[in-house]
Formats: sequence, structure tokens, C-alpha cells
Amino acid sequence: MLVPFHHLLILACILFFLGLMAVLVRRNLIMILIGVEIMLNAAGLVLVGASALWQQLDGQVMVIFLMALTSAEVSISLAMVVYLNRCKQSVDVRAFNELRD
Repeated sequence: MLVPFHHLLILACILFFLGLMAVLVRRNLIMILIGVEIMLNAAGLVLVGASALWQQLDGQVMVIFLMALTSAEVSISLAMVVYLNRCKQSVDVRAFNELRD
């Protein structure tokens, strides 16, 4: 393996933490969705790194399924953002408080 596995884990932890902070701190719906995508990419990075470390293809196959899942998630969530933007004229999550009840 060209890059040591613990460097890969550190990078994935940093990416996951940045995505988590984007989800928790931001109030813009699009930025929250980008944070979720960053967290999923960090999980995929760990799967590919572990797959290369143990020389098994299982992690890489899981990443292909993860990429299919994220593409479906992006298309559905962007359709929801467009619909909610048309209804409320905003993508700020504070504008959607009545959906909570």
C-alpha cells in the first residue's frame, strides 16, 4: 500500500468531522446535504483503504454500492430542496419549523 493505513484513517476522520460540523452548525439545507455527502465519502475512503490493506475486493464493492446510494440520495434530496424552495422561497432550515410537529 502506497499510503499508510493510519494516514488514511486520519484523513477519513478529519473529513467525517468536517461533514458532521457542516450538518450540525449550518442552517442552509444545501450545506447540510453537502455535509452528509462528505461523511459518506469519508466512510467510502475507509472502506477502500481497508480493502487495499487486506487485499480483499469486498470494500471496493461496498464503495460501488455506497456511490449508487449517494447518487440516489442526492437526486431525491435535491428534488426535495427545489420543492421546499418553491413553497417557502428559502432553503434555511429555520423556515421549516412547522414540519416538526
